[in-house]
Amino acid sequence: MDRERLVLDYFNKFAAKDLESLEKMFSHDVSLRDWEISSEGIEDVLRSNKGIFDSIDSISVEILNTYTCGQSIACEILIHINNDETLRVVDIITFNTFGKITSIRAYKG
Repeated sequence: MDRERLVLDYFNKFAAKDLESLEKMFSHDVSLRDWEISSEGIEDVLRSNKGIFDSIDSISVEILNTYTCGQSIACEILIHINNDETLRVVDIITFNTFGKITSIRAYKG
């Protein structure tokens, strides 16, 4: 399983605000944590993503670097919001043995 390809697919679907496709990528026990959000379980994580998507007009993700360690990939990214704000973020995305995302931990800075 090519986790780097899965991460690229995840960021593309995230940037497209495609909740239906994201749902297919998540395990049922997925968790999401960032500097503002803490969500547990697929429904809660999807609700958090929807809240993010509803609060912005556009979003794109630029991957700067990826680092693989076991079942996890750390990604240095730039998140461009509404074409006028850029966030520097490190996402640590962990997968289960079936290639489903089990956790996303995002750190700003």
